[in-house]
Amino acid sequence: MSTHHGPPTLFHGEAVFLFAYDIAYELDREPVPTLFGLPVSQYSMDTSRRSPRDLLFYKPRLVRLPPQERLGPHGPVRIEREVKFLPIGALSVRIRVPFAVERLEDLVAYHDLAFSNGTVHDEARRIAEDARRELAPHVVRPIDRIPDEEAYTVFCLRGPLPSATPGSTTSLRAEAWLESHRRSVAAILTQEPDPAALSRQETVESTSRHLSYYEDDLVVIDWDAALLVDDPSEWEESLYVLELANLQLAELEAYDRLLDATLDRTYRDLGNPMRGRRQLLRDLRELRIDLARFNDELSNISKFFGDWHVARLYELVAARFHLADWHRSVRDKLQTVAELHEMLKHDQSNRWMMILEVTIVLLFVIDIVMLFNGGKG
Repeated sequence: MSTHHGPPTLFHGEAVFLFAYDIAYELDREPVPTLFGLPVSQYSMDTSRRSPRDLLFYKPRLVRLPPQERLGPHGPVRIEREVKFLPIGALSVRIRVPFAVERLEDLVAYHDLAFSNGTVHDEARRIAEDARRELAPHVVRPIDRIPDEEAYTVFCLRGPLPSATPGSTTSLRAEAWLESHRRSVAAILTQEPDPAALSRQETVESTSRHLSYYEDDLVVIDWDAALLVDDPSEWEESLYVLELANLQLAELEAYDRLLDATLDRTYRDLGNPMRGRRQLLRDLRELRIDLARFNDELSNISKFFGDWHVARLYELVAARFHLADWHRSVRDKLQTVAELHEMLKHDQSNRWMMILEVTIVLLFVIDIVMLFNGGKG
């Protein structure tokens, strides 16, 4: 008598949740030895089969928290958590949750993953708040409260993918697998529980940005999530690029809000005769310096030297996140700040010239009066 064990579990991997937070203007240059009572180390990435031995990339500070057990949608899971912090005042929380599912559509439930004690978003925010409080002595101009996080989900599938043919031991080409599973992949990325409900246009759009290096690896990038197919030893390279791009997006949004608030305040103060122009000039000058420095540091964290595949992946993510548009928006508003600064400087120069001219006229009048009085004497 045979025993039926049900359909096999086809897809193994991890759902990796990336959360980016802006916590301050910047961190000071003093080293942070510990966080959460754990030693702080410099992030390092193993040299992969694609990367040269001397690959150069940005290395933030890192703390790995102890793994914890949680009750997930498919039973108990052991989650891993880590925190990275950057000198630009940014914080990244990464939470990894393993999965084993029979259908790709089962991964849709991981978007808003809920544990028995709260959601994965709640977990990340608790970690971020605790990290911010502990880093308080090391930050410059901290924000009043942490804004909503910039969240991104990466579904990492263990590759190579097995063939769905019963009894077959061959693996699938990743690009061919995408073509045959495009609608299911689109459903995962767009959080759509019914893949059949998606139009062909939305399916193609959601999966249009993909990249493959070898026959058995693949990464598909969308706005809110990505699908990564590769050997687990190679996941970190792609995850780190996605994490940096997510951090850049969070920081660009933060500085865009800062510029909006500054411009609104400046326009309001320009109409207020009680507001000193000297203070306005000083504030605008400091903002221009701050943002010029911020732009340099934000660009430096995404410079990859010596690895064309990593650079291509970053370009793909940057295009999907519209980072160039965010940079353009910040740059345009910064140009407006510069024009206001120059206008105020010009007005200040004109006032000083007028004061100087009035002073010269007064001195000339006084000189004439003194001469006239001297002549009468």
